[in-house]
Amino acid sequence: MNIIIAIIIFSVIILFHELGHFLLAKANGIRVNEFCLGLGPTLVGFTKGETKYSIKLLPFGGACMMEGEDEDSADERAFGKKSVWARISVVAAGPVFNFIMAWVFALIVIGSVGYDRPVLTGVMDGFPAQKAGLRAGDEIISMNGSRVHFYREVSQFSLFHEGESAEITYERDGERHTVSLTPQMDEESGRALLGIMGTTGREKGNVLQVLENSFYEVRYWICNTVESLKMLVTGKVGVKDLSGPVGIVKVMGDTYDTSQSSGGTALAILSMVNFSIFLSANLGVMNLLPIPALDGGRLVFLLVEAVRRKKIDPEKEGLVHFVGLVALMALMVFVMFNDIRNIL
Repeated sequence: MNIIIAIIIFSVIILFHELGHFLLAKANGIRVNEFCLGLGPTLVGFTKGETKYSIKLLPFGGACMMEGEDEDSADERAFGKKSVWARISVVAAGPVFNFIMAWVFALIVIGSVGYDRPVLTGVMDGFPAQKAGLRAGDEIISMNGSRVHFYREVSQFSLFHEGESAEITYERDGERHTVSLTPQMDEESGRALLGIMGTTGREKGNVLQVLENSFYEVRYWICNTVESLKMLVTGKVGVKDLSGPVGIVKVMGDTYDTSQSSGGTALAILSMVNFSIFLSANLGVMNLLPIPALDGGRLVFLLVEAVRRKKIDPEKEGLVHFVGLVALMALMVFVMFNDIRNIL
């Protein structure tokens, strides 16, 4: 049952992404030939108007297939016949819808359990934070010029910038102070630490705080994804550490079971919604990467066209996207194999 729930959530997030493309295509008068959930052979489908709506065999993925998207078409309602800015809006709509969905999920979580203020519960004896005069009750305002809204962001900085110095601005009794901390090696953990301690316990706010912090929640997960990609590019993590749909569904299923056993069905559902914030924001960021065949790759070609005011040869662009798609499929097969190996 937990795996089924995870697959449904994963599918809904992908479907909402494709819905963004679909709605903007319709709004710009582009003919949509098929709108589907999943990949592979069609299991069930129906045609309404000019569009076929279907569910495919494989539950991962989806598509909004537009006339003239990847080939020349004489149809005046073809994707390629529309203005470059109309096409940009259609392509960008998928990731944007993912960020909107992540924000809606964040509203549910923040509204239900609140948010974790970046207030210190203490400092470690002999570490830089204590030496600089930080103490319990201080609220972290920013780190290296970046505004901090949750205590998780403090932990996030330590994770992605281990060993780096941090200029911290904190507030105490209404006054703000700034200190510079250089991490100190902790022999017990084997990590360089600032010596800051806080809590992930949450507190609820009013309606405006819920709306605002839901935005910052999405921002947190976007930054988390971007920093993770930086670690991948710089070699701090390897391709073997990547997880695809199979691995994600497995983690979601395990999270559901753990949450249900410790806090009941309500907590399990809330955990799934919280996980969905990460998934939706992650999908939005990944699709904006300037990689051929992804939305980001298509946007690069469209932006070049907008600047030079001349279309790029469709055959050359199609070839680039085809090569990118083949490479992505190969990566997906590798990641799926890695997921299955880790599960077994």
